[in-house]
Amino acid sequence: MPALTLLAAIAVVAFEQFVQWKYGPVGIVGLLLLTVGLKSNNSAVSSTGAVVLALLVLRTAL
Repeated sequence: MPALTLLAAIAVVAFEQFVQWKYGPVGIVGLLLLTVGLKSNNSAVSSTGAVVLALLVLRTAL
């Protein structure tokens, strides 16, 4: 069980580093809003975070 927790923590940190490298500080803010909204069951905050991340992905795809 501790190994699974450690692997999950490493995956989260790696994903956060990737988002920061690819999308910058705005990506981290979007990810933070999405995470906080999901954990607190606040659909407005999680939707805002999802929209921020979606706009960043669309901007880099164009």
